[in-house]
Amino acid sequence: MLKVALGIDRLSTFVGQFGSWAILLLTAAIVYDVTARRFFRAPTDWAYDVSYMLYGGLFMLAGAYALSRNGHVRGDFLYRNFHPTLQAKFDLVLYMLFFFPAIMAFMISGWHFFELSWMQNERSSVSPTGPIIWPFKFLIPAVGLLLLLQGLVEVVRCVQCIRSGDWPPRISDVEELEKQILLAAQEKGAEALAAEMASGGEAAILKAAHEVEEKASRDPRPHARDHHEG
Repeated sequence: MLKVALGIDRLSTFVGQFGSWAILLLTAAIVYDVTARRFFRAPTDWAYDVSYMLYGGLFMLAGAYALSRNGHVRGDFLYRNFHPTLQAKFDLVLYMLFFFPAIMAFMISGWHFFELSWMQNERSSVSPTGPIIWPFKFLIPAVGLLLLLQGLVEVVRCVQCIRSGDWPPRISDVEELEKQILLAAQEKGAEALAAEMASGGEAAILKAAHEVEEKASRDPRPHARDHHEG
């Protein structure tokens, strides 16, 4: 079961990281349009459509990836102090009550939204070129399915944690250096870490960050990972 869960994690990671390249295309399109409009008085008739499609695609493709990394916004000022078993029970109830009903509604309505667009061969009405937009709308049910799969993986993790008393592993990922330093300070103590960094310089900082990353990959419990307060 763990292999299947990690396999879906890798699928979500691939989709999310593949979609992240859209930010480069989005930046290039906006820079080109602004430059052409401001300096050459030759605005494009396609940049607006390209920009909202790329941004929408980037946002949607990253959803399951963020869920697989436990990276969605969470108001966890109480949750982080719970025992892992209580965290898992709390998560499991919320997945059943809110996540799965919302995702099913998202998938069903998204499919009808795409189907109608495809049958009409719908085109954009906000630019002269009028590109077809049903491929873009197909992302809605497709991403919904990926979120559903990742949600099932999270439920499996919750059940395993309830049975074992500890969170099963996740795939480690790149973290910002500041986050790793803060986690290292929690592990070693702020004064000890500061003394280590003062004596070792940049190498000590990188070493502390690497140790935190390795530990997170082996023991990535929610209270030991980054949680955003919302």
